[in-house]
Amino acid sequence: MDEESRVASIANEYLTFSLGKEEYAVDILKVQEIRGYDKVTQIANSPGFIKGVINLRGSIVPIVDLRIKFGLGDPVYDQFTVVIILNIAQRVVGVVVDSVSDVVSLQTDQIRAAPDFGTILDTRYIVGLCTIDDRMIIVTDIEQLMSSEDMGLVEAVIA
Repeated sequence: MDEESRVASIANEYLTFSLGKEEYAVDILKVQEIRGYDKVTQIANSPGFIKGVINLRGSIVPIVDLRIKFGLGDPVYDQFTVVIILNIAQRVVGVVVDSVSDVVSLQTDQIRAAPDFGTILDTRYIVGLCTIDDRMIIVTDIEQLMSSEDMGLVEAVIA
């Protein structure tokens, strides 16, 4: 799927969240619930961005710290740290973020394709960028990210 059709096929309501000084957005239809950060059970030999698992009403849910995954420095867990529980490709995954901001409606023409960084930066999980007032928001394809080879948390997205 090329960048233009990828942007054109996106939903129009997004949950925005912060990681460090940056603001990201994820398709609201993928969000199951939002929780405060609680203790997780660590799994031996898991990659650093996998914090562990939680028991969510009888389901074992892997928890991914997006700050670590995106290389945004050492995470600080405080009262604002949030876990967004996502339902992606019939799997439930939690992602740790610094805070949740709000839900925004975005029209296709508000989202610009991510710039091409060549091989320096993997932008496959970035749908595009948009600006609301003075806020620059990075619109993510969380399903693409979670199904990426290094994450492997959900089955590859069927195109």
